[in-house]
Amino acid sequence: MYRRFIKRPMDFLLSLIAIIVLSPVLLAVAILVRVKLGSPVLFMQKRPGLNEKIFTMYKFRTMTDERDENGELLPDSVRLTKFGRFLRSTSLDELPELFNILKGDMSVVGPRPLIIRYLPFYTENEKLRHSVRPGLSGLAQISGRNHLNWEERLATDIEYVTNISFYLDIKIILKTIIKAFKREGVVVIDKAPLKDLDVERRNSFDN
Repeated sequence: MYRRFIKRPMDFLLSLIAIIVLSPVLLAVAILVRVKLGSPVLFMQKRPGLNEKIFTMYKFRTMTDERDENGELLPDSVRLTKFGRFLRSTSLDELPELFNILKGDMSVVGPRPLIIRYLPFYTENEKLRHSVRPGLSGLAQISGRNHLNWEERLATDIEYVTNISFYLDIKIILKTIIKAFKREGVVVIDKAPLKDLDVERRNSFDN
């Protein structure tokens, strides 16, 4: 009953309240991003959502557009500035996803929306992660975030999908807030232990 009738209205209400309450923060971060990193202020990327329907996810940009002498973008680790690292470590870069929640693309709690090119590399069981809206935070994010390997992370997503409840969502929301304040579980880009899922699994899927 919660999943079918309550979760979406609760998402709408919570995201609307959060946007109103955090509007000064959203405005301040937007101005700082424009001054320190340039335009556009938002980073927009296509991601698979509910039933693998593609939507545009919004985040504050955290990297510059610095290029080499051939016009190619420099590595992410070079373009990620100190300010960008601060935005990521505090999860402030993810605040624009509140508008995705308001629109119905995402939920406050759910499996994080991963990139489109990973879609062919999920097992049949792991595809269940797309039977619910992707979340601003999720069970995997409070259970180790990027410190989990792919099998653990995706298994945690499925654990959430099969056990959705009001109590579990509230627990995840509260733990997410605590971790955001403590900056726990955040991995900077040049030290991330995970390979891309498609790279890690391509050989095994081809065999």
